[in-house]
Amino acid sequence: METTLIILKPDAVQRGLMGRIISRFEDKGIQVVGAKFMQISSELAATHYASHKGKPFYDGLVGFMTSSPVLVLALRGVGSIAICRKMMGATFGSNADPGTIRGDFGVSNSFNLIHGSDSPEAAAHELKLFFGEGEVLDWDRAGEGWIYDLSGGDPE
Repeated sequence: METTLIILKPDAVQRGLMGRIISRFEDKGIQVVGAKFMQISSELAATHYASHKGKPFYDGLVGFMTSSPVLVLALRGVGSIAICRKMMGATFGSNADPGTIRGDFGVSNSFNLIHGSDSPEAAAHELKLFFGEGEVLDWDRAGEGWIYDLSGGDPE
């Protein structure tokens, strides 16, 4: 099982899309193991987006991410990083395929609704930035055996 960080950005929150987006992940079989509605500070945004510092869009990105509350999620499942990123769609809504979150809800190249970790290393780093000890939970879903084939011992 893999755990990834997802951020429903200010535009998703302001447009009232949180429930619809979470439902997509849950419908797919991805488990919510952590959730936090929060206002990101300038310091946290700068740390989270440190790899973009110095790029022309950096200041606007930090300003955008601190402009309104966000919903931060820890999502878990087999291959959850790749699955969630595929569900998110291309970075720019104008280029995202229909059926993806960005393709169905976005058209802007600036406001792209959602962030998702792009690797296991990034997920581990980002989860620690947004969740403290005990805020990402391990819990058993009653329907787990109907999401994954567990007959071989490992979920697949």
